[in-house]
Amino acid sequence: MLKRTYLRLVEMQEEQARQHLEEVRSIHNEMRGYKHDFHHHLQALKGQLEAGQVDRAIAYLEQLDRSLQTVDTLLKTGNVTVDAILSAKLAQARAAGIAVTAEANLPPELSLTDLELSIVIGNLLDNAIEGCRSAAGEKFLRLSLRMKGDMLYFYLLNSAGKKQKKVGSLFRTGKTGAHGFGLHRAEAIVKQHGGWVKYNSEDGAFTSEFLVPAAC
Repeated sequence: MLKRTYLRLVEMQEEQARQHLEEVRSIHNEMRGYKHDFHHHLQALKGQLEAGQVDRAIAYLEQLDRSLQTVDTLLKTGNVTVDAILSAKLAQARAAGIAVTAEANLPPELSLTDLELSIVIGNLLDNAIEGCRSAAGEKFLRLSLRMKGDMLYFYLLNSAGKKQKKVGSLFRTGKTGAHGFGLHRAEAIVKQHGGWVKYNSEDGAFTSEFLVPAAC
């Protein structure tokens, strides 16, 4: 029974990850479209200004500005998949009123598949956003994602409520069902690739770290 429940949770999470990947790919494609059209926008504005149509150029800029406000700028990490995942999740965090600080510098190809990256990074950021919502004071999220030699290193610090208790390798959360299942899934995937994961919970803060071989 427990095994069936676990497998069902895995299937559900992988399906959510696939849907998430489709969403972030859509964001990436939309941003590529804006980049492609940028030259045309400049030519249109140049023509309007050269013709002395200042009011028309201003109206054009206002329309373009409204259009661009619907798309969040992609975070440039060097890896297209991670760019899309982080941009979508960090935009969600900012929309929730969380102060976000992020730095990332990665190679274009990694050992983890797109689906695995979505599950691992998505789960850790989902957990961080949930933790921020339970924080009484300042809500913050600080992310660092970079290379350490041939290893990919991920560090995430977020505001949280009271210190969480562990049950086995899982943390208790306010959610019903399998407590900390997302963290457990992230850990399992990283370990499959020969890496390690470490979580730490304290009053007011939660940290997630992992180190995994980056080579494909």
